[in-house]
Amino acid sequence: METLKDTLKQKATNLRIHSITATSEAGSGHPTTCLSAADIVSALFFHAMRYDTNDAQNPNNDRFILSKGHAAPLLYAAYAEAGIIPTEELCTLRQIDSILEGHPTPRFAWTEVATGSLGQGLSLGLGMALNGKFLDKSDYRVYVLLGDGETAEGGVWEAAALASHYQLNNLIGIVDVNALGQSQRTMYAFDIDTYCQRFEAFGWQTIGIDGHNFDEILPALEQAKASTDKPTMIVAKTFKGKGVSFLENADNWHGKAVEKGEDLDKALAELGPLHLEPIQIEPPTAVDGSGEVTSPLQTEPEPPDYPPDEDVATRGGYGTGLAKLGTANPNVVALDGDTKNSTYAEQFMNLHPDRYFEMFIAEQNLVGAGIGLAKRGKIPFVSTFAAFLSRAYDQIRMSAISQANIKYAGSHCGVSIGEDGPSQMGLEDIAMFRAIPGAVVLYPSDAVSAERLVAEAAAYDGIVYLRTSRPKTPILYDADEEFPIGGCKVIRQSSEDAVTVVAGGVTLHEVLKAHQMLAAEGVAVRVVDLYSVKPVDAETLKAAAADTNKTLITVEDHYPEGGLGDAVLDAVATEDVCVHKLAVTGIPRSGKPEELVEHHGISANAIVQKVKDVIAV
Repeated sequence: METLKDTLKQKATNLRIHSITATSEAGSGHPTTCLSAADIVSALFFHAMRYDTNDAQNPNNDRFILSKGHAAPLLYAAYAEAGIIPTEELCTLRQIDSILEGHPTPRFAWTEVATGSLGQGLSLGLGMALNGKFLDKSDYRVYVLLGDGETAEGGVWEAAALASHYQLNNLIGIVDVNALGQSQRTMYAFDIDTYCQRFEAFGWQTIGIDGHNFDEILPALEQAKASTDKPTMIVAKTFKGKGVSFLENADNWHGKAVEKGEDLDKALAELGPLHLEPIQIEPPTAVDGSGEVTSPLQTEPEPPDYPPDEDVATRGGYGTGLAKLGTANPNVVALDGDTKNSTYAEQFMNLHPDRYFEMFIAEQNLVGAGIGLAKRGKIPFVSTFAAFLSRAYDQIRMSAISQANIKYAGSHCGVSIGEDGPSQMGLEDIAMFRAIPGAVVLYPSDAVSAERLVAEAAAYDGIVYLRTSRPKTPILYDADEEFPIGGCKVIRQSSEDAVTVVAGGVTLHEVLKAHQMLAAEGVAVRVVDLYSVKPVDAETLKAAAADTNKTLITVEDHYPEGGLGDAVLDAVATEDVCVHKLAVTGIPRSGKPEELVEHHGISANAIVQKVKDVIAV
C-alpha cells in the first residue's frame, strides 16, 4: 500500500519535472531553486495546508506566500498538481498572454501578493497573520517560503521582530537553505544552526531539518502547527538542483533553463517518471463563524466640525477623519511606525484599539504588513513621516504590482516643518507616488478637506497617498464641501485675473496671502487649490489658463522634480500654456517655518514678486 510519504515523494518528483519542463519550454527561468524546494512544497500543498481548490479567496484557506518569487514555476506546478490549473498550461510560462508570469503576480488568481523583490514575503505573511489572529479570528495559517539569500534583507528581520511581539503562532516560515545565491555562495552556506539561532534570538520557535527528508519535514510542520504563542521558522538544508546530477549543488546555474535536447532528456530521465494521479486536498473549516465573507455594515463618516476661526493642521484633520472613518467602516485598520502622536493616527488607536497595529520604527515591514492586511479584505491606512516612506519605496512599488487596496499617509512634508531640519522633511514624496501606476495623490490644504479626502481614499479601490502638513492653518471650506478624487477648487477668481496660481497644502495659504497683497496693488490673480495632484483636473487648469493669458504659476513645498508643478505642466503640455514653477531648491536647513518658506522662495512675498515678473514680460 502506498504511504503518505510515497505519495508526497512522487508529487515532489512531479513538481521537479514540471519546473524543468516549463522553464525549458520558456527558454528562461529558475529551475534549480524550484528543485531545491520541491519536497517542502509537496508537503505543504498536499498534506499540511487546508484550502478550497474551487475558491482562491475562501477566507478560511491557509495562505501561502512564495517569498523566493523566482521559484514561480514550482508554485504553478503545485497548483497544477492540486487540479487548479491544467498541467498543459504550465508550458505557457513567461509568455506575454499567460497568467503564469516569471515571478508571481495576482494576474494568477491564486497569487495573492506579488513577490520577486526579495525579502518582502515575511512582512506580507505577517499582515495576513495579524488579520487571521486579531481581526477575522480565523484559524487559518500563513506559510511563507523564503530563500536563504534573501534573509540578508533587513525587512526580513523587521518582520521577524514584530511577529514575535504579536505572538503570531499562526505564522510559519520555511527557509530553503540551498547555500547558492545568484552570483556566489550565501553568507552562511549550509550552517542551519546559525539561521536557527538568529530566528530564536528574535523570539521564534525554530526547527532545523533536512529539507529532502519527509521523516523530518512532516514532523516539523506538525510541531509548527502546534505552537500556541510563537511563530515558527523551519530551517531546511537543501540542494539547489536536487534530483539532477549536473545541476545539484552546482555553481552558475542560477536563472538558467536546461536546454531542450540532450540535457533536458538526461534531467528528465534522472528525475524518473511523471505520475499524475489526483490527490485529495483537505478543505478549510470555519470555526465559530470566523472568516465571515459578508461585508460588515458601513455608514457615512460624521462630517467635519471645526469653528471657522480655528487653525488646524491637516495632519489633525487626517487623524480626526480616520477615527470617524473607523467608526463608519469596520474594515478600516490603521498602522503606524511609532509616529502616531505626530501623524495623529493615535486618534484612531484611542477609538478603535482592536484595529490599530503599532509597527514601531520599521517602515519596510509597516508597508509590507499593510499589503498583507489589504489582501485579506481590510482597508489599511499606513502612516508615518512622508520622508520615511521613502525607506519603503520598494514595498510601495510592489504594492502596486500586488494590486493592493492600501492607503498611505505621509505627514511632516516640506520645509514648513521647521527646525527639525532636512532629514525630517518630505520633499520627494509627491514625485515618488506619482510614479506608481494607478496611485492617487491627494494634498489637502485645510482640516475639512483632509477629513473628506480620508473618506475619498477609503472609497477608492487601489493605492492612495495622502500628504499632510505639520503647521496649523486656517479653515478654508464649509463642512459640507465635497472633494472628489480628480477635482480641484477655484477659490479666488475674477474677470480681471492676469495669471492663475496653483498650489496645495501650506503653500496655498501663502498664495492666499499673496492674493490679498496683489489685490491691494490692483493686480488680480486666480487661485486654484489642487487637492488632487493625481489624477489632476486638466480641464479646469486648461480653462483657467485660457482665461488668464495662458499663464500658470505653481507653488509647492516640494522639490521641483516630479511634484505638483510637474503634474500641472503635464496636464497643459499640449495647450500652448506657460507654466512657472516655484518649489524648494537645494538642501534645506533648520529654521523657523516662515524663515524656510521665505528662504526657499515659496512664501507670499516670493509669489507676489513672481506674479509681477510674469505680468511685466
